[in-house]
Amino acid sequence: MAASKFPGFPLGLLHFLEELSRNNNKKWFDKHKARYESEVRGPAVAYIESMRAPLARFSPHFLAVPKKVGGSLMRIHRDVRFAKDKSPYKTNVGIQFRHERGRDVHAPGVYLHIEPEQAFLGVGLWRPDPPALAGIREAIDADPKAWKRVSRAKSFRTHFEPSGDSLKRPPKGYDAEHPMIEDLKRKDHIAICKLDHDQLLQPDIVKVTSDLMKKSKGYLQFLCEAVGVEF
Repeated sequence: MAASKFPGFPLGLLHFLEELSRNNNKKWFDKHKARYESEVRGPAVAYIESMRAPLARFSPHFLAVPKKVGGSLMRIHRDVRFAKDKSPYKTNVGIQFRHERGRDVHAPGVYLHIEPEQAFLGVGLWRPDPPALAGIREAIDADPKAWKRVSRAKSFRTHFEPSGDSLKRPPKGYDAEHPMIEDLKRKDHIAICKLDHDQLLQPDIVKVTSDLMKKSKGYLQFLCEAVGVEF
């Protein structure tokens, strides 16, 4: 396998995001837009391009789309229409390799999150819609051994830990004494692996994230099958 040509994310990306968090306004952003292009958006698109081949080997149904707008790189502008916080820009980089059948962030996917305070690789479904969440619960209930095999696998749990929100009470139709009740109560089915910022700056970050992605294969495959999409 040919080595990735991606040199790693520049340190300037973290500096830009940190400065943006202190100057979250259009005037400052417009003044530093050239920095955003060269230190944030450009490197992010280059990383996505370098992930195309590893992702295709992982699953032909997950997409790496190296476009400035409308691809795997999530937009930096916040949707403030219904938000109390009217800050116009996100202070993180979000990259999602989503399933070809998915239209938004709620689809099965692999997600890289970078901000000055933390960085992580996430896998799974965040806020699946009611039919998808019901399908996951039904799949866990129908074959709990298979679910435990992929969600508790040592190779997976050594690197990833469950994250997201859960119901306080058992979902409708499931007994509180169900042996998998904590899994069934989950509203999100995501797992994250924390990354050191130094890892992001290294030229092997494509290999690092690709190898981590492979550790999640059984977990993601179970979730895809549960919501009725191909893996």
